[in-house]
Amino acid sequence: MHAGSRLPDDVEPDTCAAFRDALDRVGSKWGIAVIAAAGEGPIRFGELHRTIPGISRRMLTLTLRTLERDGLLTRTVHPTVPPQVEYTATDLARDLFASTRALSAWAENNHEKIAAARAAYDDAAT
Repeated sequence: MHAGSRLPDDVEPDTCAAFRDALDRVGSKWGIAVIAAAGEGPIRFGELHRTIPGISRRMLTLTLRTLERDGLLTRTVHPTVPPQVEYTATDLARDLFASTRALSAWAENNHEKIAAARAAYDDAAT
């Protein structure tokens, strides 16, 4: 343990901060869906909007900007009238998406256990 800390010796506080930052992307409501859609190759805004059910145009715009800023998407503007814009997942985003597969499998495999634990807890509380 670190002095004055309850963290295990192999867990650095800076690593925790980096992990929380990555979880902000993974845990955002739309981030992984956008990365998954853009991971197949260049995709235009309208197609992204149709591909991701429930996302508003404004939220898609904000999500795209955040992911581009974080280096997870590249934005290419083609000089046409009107301009055509395409988004593509970067290698960094594809690596992040691959890393989320294990967490996704864990969630799918344990969803019923978590629901049962919540029900048991709620029953005991009443």
